[in-house]
Amino acid sequence: QVQLVESGGGLVQAGGSLRLSCAASGRTFSNYAMGWFRQAPGKEREFVTAINMNGGSTYYADSVKGRFTISRGNGKNTVFLQMNSLRTEETGVYYCAAALSRGILKLQDEYDYWGQGTQVTVSP
Repeated sequence: QVQLVESGGGLVQAGGSLRLSCAASGRTFSNYAMGWFRQAPGKEREFVTAINMNGGSTYYADSVKGRFTISRGNGKNTVFLQMNSLRTEETGVYYCAAALSRGILKLQDEYDYWGQGTQVTVSP
């Protein structure tokens, strides 16, 4: 069984930064593509960013380009999301996801495993 555990969420003022982590266990994740999604209150979950299995390629939603950075840890079983210049509308629950794939996956249905999410609250 695959487990994904997010951490690093919290309360931050607009313009501030947070670094989220997603720790994967249960498999060797060097063969897994990873992604981050978020769900704002009252809205559907949306794609944020994704990284391929070796960390060589990334993709970002237009709304976060230049402010967010996804990366993989040295052991490849951890994925990070560095979020800078946060905006109030980015408040929500952030989820990491994993899939056994060589590509970069942008659709929720492409992912097989999901974490429980971590709350990010951006105050004015």
